[in-house]
Amino acid sequence: MFEVKVYVTLKEGVLDPQGSAVKNSLSHLGFDGVEDVRIGKVMTLNMNGTKETINEQVEAMCEKLLANPVIEDYRYEIKEGIES
Repeated sequence: MFEVKVYVTLKEGVLDPQGSAVKNSLSHLGFDGVEDVRIGKVMTLNMNGTKETINEQVEAMCEKLLANPVIEDYRYEIKEGIES
C-alpha cells in the first residue's frame, strides 16, 4: 500500500482572503513578524497499485477534482510501504 499526500495551494497572484484574515488576527494577537499567510489543503490517500499507476491516477485526480488548475497549484508525495 502507498500513502499519497496531496498539497493544494492558491497560485501566486491569486487573492487569498482567508490568509489575509489569519494574518490580521495574528497581528492583533501580537505576532507582528508574520509577513504573509497563504491557506491551502492537504489530503491523504491510501492506495493500492504500482507506483507508476498511482502516479498516473493521482495526477488525473488532481486535474479533475482535487485542485482547480486555473487558480491552484498542487504537488504530491508518494510514500511506499504503508500498512493498512
